[in-house]
Amino acid sequence: MALTSIVETELEDRITEVLRSIYDPELPVDIYELGLIYEININDKKDANITMTLTAPNCPASDLIMQEVNEKVGAIGEINQVNVNLTFEPPWTQDKMSDVAKLQLGFM
Repeated sequence: MALTSIVETELEDRITEVLRSIYDPELPVDIYELGLIYEININDKKDANITMTLTAPNCPASDLIMQEVNEKVGAIGEINQVNVNLTFEPPWTQDKMSDVAKLQLGFM
């Protein structure tokens, strides 16, 4: 059983806001605008399941980024537990970046 769509949407918005405060240490753009977040799912227990990727499988900041996602999303009072699922399928490409990120990085 899923949360009501209104509650789920509000929590997703709060999670998205938190994710926009997390930056790849090598880039001046947050991980959400970089397109590293593939999915945010909240179950009826208010567990946040976040599927994400990194710009490269051997990213030296991977542990730091994933820890920050876990800690900051977990600090949202309504969230019970955070599960960060790292995937490289589909692989990240610059096409996944938002226009905001592309502009910040000089690609536009």
